[in-house]
Amino acid sequence: MGQDQTKQQIEKGLQLYQSNQTEKALQVWMRVLEKSSDLVGRFRVLGCLVTAHSEMGRYKEMLKFAVVQIDTARELEDADFLLESYLNLARSNEKLCEFHKTISYCKTCLGLPGTRAGAQLGGQVSLSMGNAFLGLSLFQKALESFEKALRYAHNNDDTMLECRVCCSLGSFYAQVKDYEKALFFPCKAAELVNDYGKGWSLKYRAMSQYHMAVAYRLLGHLGSAMECCEESMKIALQHGDRPLQALCLLCFADIHRSRGDLELSQLKLHCLSEGICRSKGLQRELRAHVVRFHECVEETELYCGLCGESIGEKNSRLQALPCSHIFHLRCLQNNGTRSCPNCRRSSMKPGFV
Repeated sequence: MGQDQTKQQIEKGLQLYQSNQTEKALQVWMRVLEKSSDLVGRFRVLGCLVTAHSEMGRYKEMLKFAVVQIDTARELEDADFLLESYLNLARSNEKLCEFHKTISYCKTCLGLPGTRAGAQLGGQVSLSMGNAFLGLSLFQKALESFEKALRYAHNNDDTMLECRVCCSLGSFYAQVKDYEKALFFPCKAAELVNDYGKGWSLKYRAMSQYHMAVAYRLLGHLGSAMECCEESMKIALQHGDRPLQALCLLCFADIHRSRGDLELSQLKLHCLSEGICRSKGLQRELRAHVVRFHECVEETELYCGLCGESIGEKNSRLQALPCSHIFHLRCLQNNGTRSCPNCRRSSMKPGFV
């Protein structure tokens, strides 16, 4: 199969995929992979297979094709192809919750010199790294990475990237229990979809609606949460997006149980254990859980540098500074200083997030 025929078959697969004929699209792309001798065409079709398996929730298959793609990029000896393939490898490991590997591959991407695609893909690399840090509960580093991704999006007028970053920031603030910001950022993503997303995949609308549903649920606005979740599920069903379907089902369950809280698992475990031990008079065990709770707070840097209270125990308004340190908004307003209390940087102007 020559270069022109390879391009035609890749395009045919894309048309089938966009019309929700996913299995037929996969068959077309697999035939290209088996028969084409064009390395660039093989690289492109492997990218299509990575994306398709990601959206279907077949993450092990996604990783398999990402590994083949990076071997193809090495044969091509092109830095741009190598950057793209390492990013797909990072995303694959992110989906499989191999967060340390994700961060390692992202750092490899950022260390590749002289790539034309660097400006375009650099923001996506930072976003993937931020998602991995968030998965590891490394909130300070996650916020720094999201802010870098947002800068890339603003500097390059990349509204699709901005939309994805806003959704990730919604997840971030839901975890640290600033529910107003947890709603603000996916609402911003939804605005971007409405203003610029006519040619985008519907997955961007579905993604923003899901994150809005989560935030509305946490704020106790269950009617709005249900409406957004239903919209997201409808699109996920139309496009066979099984990971998003699963998330929507979980959100539906939480809405129906009227649970308006989302605790960080480690902190909640020790909080609950502390209460049980206190009620039973188990002093030694109580002390152990109190110590471990504060150790968790220290490890995740999840506390206000002004009042010392942990962040994430209750809904409260937060403010991130340009250095990505987080404080209670009320503490900053009452503090009066012009430098960050943690790192002493001079500007107190709020950052992007």
